[in-house]
Amino acid sequence: MEKERTSGEIERPEQAVPALPTVNPVSEKQESPKATFHPAVYIATWISLSSSVIIFNKWILDSAKFKFPVFLTTWHLLFATIMTQLMARTTNMLDSRKSVPMTGRIYLRAIVPIGLFFSLSLICGNITYLYLSVSFIQMLKATTPVAVLLATWSLGVAPPNLKTLGNVSLIVIGVMIASFGEIRFVLAGFLFQIGGIVFEAIRLVMVQRLLSSAEFKMDPLVSLYYFAPACAAMNGVVCLFWEIPRMGMTDIWNVGIFTLLANAVIAFLLNVSVVLLIGKTSSLVYTLCGVLKDILLVIASMVIFGDPVSGLQFFGYSIALAGLVYYKLGGEKLREYYSLAGRQWAEYGQTRPVARRMIVIGGILFVVLLAVGGFGNRLPTAYNPNHFAQNTFNSLVGDKVTPHGG
Repeated sequence: MEKERTSGEIERPEQAVPALPTVNPVSEKQESPKATFHPAVYIATWISLSSSVIIFNKWILDSAKFKFPVFLTTWHLLFATIMTQLMARTTNMLDSRKSVPMTGRIYLRAIVPIGLFFSLSLICGNITYLYLSVSFIQMLKATTPVAVLLATWSLGVAPPNLKTLGNVSLIVIGVMIASFGEIRFVLAGFLFQIGGIVFEAIRLVMVQRLLSSAEFKMDPLVSLYYFAPACAAMNGVVCLFWEIPRMGMTDIWNVGIFTLLANAVIAFLLNVSVVLLIGKTSSLVYTLCGVLKDILLVIASMVIFGDPVSGLQFFGYSIALAGLVYYKLGGEKLREYYSLAGRQWAEYGQTRPVARRMIVIGGILFVVLLAVGGFGNRLPTAYNPNHFAQNTFNSLVGDKVTPHGG
């Protein structure tokens, strides 16, 4: 009987073997609450908020005739300062700031200079809305990687690389073609946007140098926690001497306090969505979402503001986007994703041939309708580029502006 019991004991571990994989389901159950939403939700949220901020700013500064871009930037930063301070005290979303060894000396030597270029980029970016269409602004922003690359070399962060320069040359060529095709080209707005891109590139390189140390790793929300107060103070000084003397409460009432509040809320939520998007997906997804967002913004500006986009401009922007994707991903990755997408598209055609055929037909019709209805040389009848530019310049320097159509 003892031998039978012994053999019984020997068999028990064999029965226990299938129980070993139950460790993984337990860990999965513990990790499952983290993925509350599908990644597509975070992607759609970020694209919606990012596009909304740009269109909202354009509407306030141009359509609503609130010609105070520096004040609007200062208001955004002041609201972000208040919200990040509240979140730091009431939530755990900013707890990672506690691991950053921030001192007064580091703040003055690192954060404040970066904040200066951040402020300059925001001011130039918002002033540009007074001159250029949203579609053309997005096309010009495609050159940001080129500016960052040149700034990286100029500041000695990385050695010059002619092969990399050749990779980004396609972006420059595309944007140059798009600029030649721009129907409402205004030199002042073009220079402001180029200035904003340069300032933003310098800021990104300075942030890269700061974050090269492991102890200064910060997500976008923690960065906003540190940068927003400094930027708000610097923008406030500029606003105090440049716009406040010719600004009255009537201007605020005309655009609406609720409108300004909603605008600041959306701008702040955009920073929160960036943290969630990168945390739930990857930097690659973030890059591709940026390209998709720019395309959608060009289409939205045509629909909402009636911005005309010429065929030459569309052609140039397509080249710039292709160059941007190639620069971000590289040829090897593109070939890998292309072959993967081709296999998935073929499998989809085998399982759902009718649906695939409808998608192809719908895509062709969309492109044709977009080309026929949107890319003509359409100009509002009351629009006068020289008149608009002169009035905008007068409003910036403080002269009275005669109302005009358009």
